[in-house]
Amino acid sequence: MARKKTITKTSISRNLILRDQPKSPISEQFRTLRTNLQFSAIDNDLRSLIVTSSGPSEGKSTTAANLAIAFAQQGKKVLLVDADLRKPTSHYTFRIPNTFGLSSVLIGEKTIEGTAQTVNIPNLSVIPCGPVPPNPAELLGSRTMKNFMDTVLESYDLVIYDTPPVLAVTDSQVIANSVDGVLLVVRSKHTEKDAAVKAKELLTQAKANILGVVLNDREFKETNYYYYYGT
Repeated sequence: MARKKTITKTSISRNLILRDQPKSPISEQFRTLRTNLQFSAIDNDLRSLIVTSSGPSEGKSTTAANLAIAFAQQGKKVLLVDADLRKPTSHYTFRIPNTFGLSSVLIGEKTIEGTAQTVNIPNLSVIPCGPVPPNPAELLGSRTMKNFMDTVLESYDLVIYDTPPVLAVTDSQVIANSVDGVLLVVRSKHTEKDAAVKAKELLTQAKANILGVVLNDREFKETNYYYYYGT
């Protein structure tokens, strides 16, 4: 499987480690991931990014949340959008209400300004999923979603979308070519190689710009070195 940038990191639970443990080795790896993403898009500003995985329980939502914090701590105005309209988690992670969110905007009930919530982290706002709709793929593939994606770029330096697993549903593929890049999360000793390869193929077919792969849940040892592979 071809990779432009790869980072390995240790197992993390669904918490905001960059906020709670900013000096930990894991926090440093998120900052390194941030730097690698910036280098991967050196010819064009990285303004929008999808974080997804091949299957469930691989760490994509935790990666998206902490990566958003990493960019916000760098001084960028960041918006994290929970575009997993099937099993949203951002409201749990950031402990914010989920009575309205992205789905509310897409059906015309709320404005973007009315759904973006501050989370006590400077420069970071979050739009949760909102009420889970019966037609997630159709909403994400709608003209309203395209307008949403264009509009938020007028107010934020970087927009990160947490999307469903690639092999489970088509949601990620629907918007993959509307962002500057896609980050694929795989989990050590959990993600099957064939599944990761298939996810990469589906994203490529959707004309996604795959920026790299995050290897999550790797056993950490003090003597470990972390290697970054480029094609």
